[in-house]
Amino acid sequence: MRENRVIIITGVSKGIGRATSELLCSLGYRVVGWGRNAPPFEHPSFRFIGCDVTEPDQVNAALEKTMNLWGSSAIYGLINNAGFGLFGRIEELPIDDWYQMFNTNVHGLMLATRALVPILKQNGLGHIINISSIAGLQAMAQTSAYCATKFAVRGFSHSLYAELREFGIKVSCVYPGSVSTNFFDLIPGIEPNEHMLRSEDVANLLRELLETSPNFLTVDVEIRPLKPGGGRK
Repeated sequence: MRENRVIIITGVSKGIGRATSELLCSLGYRVVGWGRNAPPFEHPSFRFIGCDVTEPDQVNAALEKTMNLWGSSAIYGLINNAGFGLFGRIEELPIDDWYQMFNTNVHGLMLATRALVPILKQNGLGHIINISSIAGLQAMAQTSAYCATKFAVRGFSHSLYAELREFGIKVSCVYPGSVSTNFFDLIPGIEPNEHMLRSEDVANLLRELLETSPNFLTVDVEIRPLKPGGGRK
């Protein structure tokens, strides 16, 4: 079954997207990565398509190329992983940063989903997994714009699952705590460390979601590091 299913993953160049691509390919899935930058790995079951998910024309072109690769009937999953965060006080965060985060974290996710839904409806099954954040459940100081994008992902996901479940299409939203990835490259004062979640573990969770039985739907999954501060000394 795995070798007959195509999974599209956005934001595959590093972190969760790359780890998930590598894991799914190793298990026999066919994976198509959409993103601005290709990941530094190759696999016979992996294809990369350059795509800025904030641009509707590029998203539609990427879907067309994906269907040309392995056909539309094989497309089963979409993991909306592309996203980034910039933090700062409300009066100090540049307005362009607001727009960039919303364009990628929200509009890009919605555009990829909108393009793919007709194919999944035609196939009569599928699974859309949206990567939100703990910041989509719990607001924090100096993260107002980022939190707003991730709360939006939560609301979109909940509405979408209610809309698509009768078509046999699953929608799940995942809320990771801090993950040791390049996410923090743009955030001064926070460094990835061993106490954060590992991308490999998040990837395995996404794999488990994709492999649940047909009538089993997981709507929300909150995941956190057990000892984010390293535990008691």
